[in-house]
Amino acid sequence: MDIFALKPLIICALIFVPLERLLALHPQQKILRKSLGIDVIYALLNSFILKVVMILVAASAASLAGLLVPERLGPIVSGQATWLQIVEIIIIADLGVYAAHRAFHAIPALWKFHAIHHSIDELDWLATFRAHPVDQIITKSVSLLPILFLGFSTEAIAIYFLIYTGHALLLHANVRMNFGPLKWLIASPQFHRWHHADHREAYDKNFASQLSIIDALLGTFHVPGSALPEKYGVDEPVPTSYLGQIGYPFLRRNQERANAAVGTPASDA
Repeated sequence: MDIFALKPLIICALIFVPLERLLALHPQQKILRKSLGIDVIYALLNSFILKVVMILVAASAASLAGLLVPERLGPIVSGQATWLQIVEIIIIADLGVYAAHRAFHAIPALWKFHAIHHSIDELDWLATFRAHPVDQIITKSVSLLPILFLGFSTEAIAIYFLIYTGHALLLHANVRMNFGPLKWLIASPQFHRWHHADHREAYDKNFASQLSIIDALLGTFHVPGSALPEKYGVDEPVPTSYLGQIGYPFLRRNQERANAAVGTPASDA
């Protein structure tokens, strides 16, 4: 467990808990909601796992970049103004997030991992962290490898991570907030709540993490006026414990293989 992630988590709580009280979308939703403890475990434990894996990914990317990327490209990219690099990183990374996210919805074997994140039925800022490590590793790798290959500056990447993290927390927060006409450009809490909605018309919509314009251009944008979903979550019975959720994708696949071997259809239970 990453004890160094505890301090940032406390800082986030000091920001978002009061914000959720002031702008509460669901005032009746408790701060100490059900499954809160599991999401704290995700925030602390997944942070450590992701750091280790991304260090390995970054090291591998650096080695491959030396072989595949022209030597002069890195200085050109990192020599741009920091603000321009950040804009470019957001666009490139979010295209990667969109592609990976859409794949996690479209491919049944990957959906089992992503269903963990969608099992949340009470959204708040802390729910951001509930994601299977396999989901996080694949999505982060797909979205960040181009950034590492192209040689963006460390400063620009660090600022991007701060922006990305703050935006992700806001998207999941229990706040009544939309961005008006900007909803077509920038992902809003309303936009992301429809992604989590357990409504047939909202399935497989709103995949972008920061730029909703990607969904608008690719036909997966769904924000019906000022309406908000009535319920969140998934219909399948995802375990409620941390270890149960971590093992869920593997157990389901083993069950399906066993059922296929004996010619029995997989159960939804």
